[in-house]
Amino acid sequence: MTAPEGAAQPALAALQRAFSRAAGSGVIPGNRVGLLIDGPATYAAMFALIEGAQHRIHLENYIIHSDACGQEFADRLVERARAGVTVRVMYDWIGSIATARRFWRSLREAGIDVRAFGRFRAADPLLIFARDHRKVLVVDGEHAVTGGLCIGNEWLGDPRKHRQPWRDTAVVLHGPAAADLDAAFTRAWTFNGGKAPDDAVELSGRAPPRSGEMDVRVVATEPGRERGFRTIDLLLGVSASRIWVTEAYLSAPQRMYQAFKDAARDGADVRLLLPGSSDIRAVRNLSRVGYRGLLRAGVRIWEWGGPMLHAKTIVADGRWVRVGSSNLNPSSLLANWEIDLFAYGEILAHQMEQQFLKDLAASSEVLLRARRIPTVMGREVYPALSRQAPVDAATERHSRSFRERRIRASVVLGSVIQGARAAIFGPLALILLVVAVLFAVFPRPMAWTASALAAAFGAAMLVRAVGHRARG
Repeated sequence: MTAPEGAAQPALAALQRAFSRAAGSGVIPGNRVGLLIDGPATYAAMFALIEGAQHRIHLENYIIHSDACGQEFADRLVERARAGVTVRVMYDWIGSIATARRFWRSLREAGIDVRAFGRFRAADPLLIFARDHRKVLVVDGEHAVTGGLCIGNEWLGDPRKHRQPWRDTAVVLHGPAAADLDAAFTRAWTFNGGKAPDDAVELSGRAPPRSGEMDVRVVATEPGRERGFRTIDLLLGVSASRIWVTEAYLSAPQRMYQAFKDAARDGADVRLLLPGSSDIRAVRNLSRVGYRGLLRAGVRIWEWGGPMLHAKTIVADGRWVRVGSSNLNPSSLLANWEIDLFAYGEILAHQMEQQFLKDLAASSEVLLRARRIPTVMGREVYPALSRQAPVDAATERHSRSFRERRIRASVVLGSVIQGARAAIFGPLALILLVVAVLFAVFPRPMAWTASALAAAFGAAMLVRAVGHRARG
């Protein structure tokens, strides 16, 4: 039985309303969006926007290194500032902690307004856990680039040292949705103590013109708001035929794993492209613990074989596209300031799917071996995992830098912790028993210690509560 012809419109309106409530933002028509793969293409697009800036440049990024790549950005920003363009730069204090102070000083001396987000404050120590993980450039309120790329040599590579660019994805956007990205920057800027930009003066109060036909939704996540999490969760729920995910740091809350499994059991083609695991067998097995439930539900998993995989994308049903800064882990989904762009368009989705298939050709699929052992005492004994060689095995030689090795190690460690979360109750029980014994043997010192810790934690929570109340 088919629904009446007019029933599709109310259903579509209800779906849009659900997305708007989850995202905290409405859909914006009239945009032109282009896909950018890896650092060279992304930085070229950013340089073109900076060079063409006439009124204002807003740059917000988690990491801005003071290396050759960062210096090239600085030189271009300084040139536009000296030409009379208003330039604001915001970086994360933790993410860019290794950046030389003279780098920021040179920008300020050129008239650029520079702010470090989230410096440690004794009056609000919990603020250190809420980082500005966004990566966005907005020019003249009409043009923007956003995605997963920070600013540093890693995203450019170095052929002389046999280092390929990190694998990452971004989009360049022209049109009205750039204003929403600008508004998200302004909210983070003012939260961080900056003076609110005056659009009426800097942009003459004009609205960005239509530049294309694509519908775009900007999802600006703030600590405790879960905007990106809720929107991704809804996208996974409404996607019918295929869900293809590229993710750098998969350590998602259990409900997102369940969404992947439910979609696969419902017949959707669910594929995850994740970073290559450790070459150490014991570590590799631990990091893959979480794979088994996904694989048994029908989810297919590949491990990337090239340089550092840093992209955070989803393409679903050949129409939905999500590109942004949010990793599928608790810090991005629950605690950080993040930016994700959700677009609806078959051309962009097709380009994303072609890139995804290209990446899979250079990756190894993780498979469950055939079961050779029976159930034990009514419980299934899971078979081991195996890895299928990539189709495109003739990959270019890549020499990992120290920074890439360090980050890859942290990714593997995070996977190990995530995979071993079922075993946390034993150590937790032991810790609680030890604390109980200490209270029994040393009641007065333990009472004073507990009182001091409770007072410090309570004061910190009170400061955070007041801050959240002020933000609304």
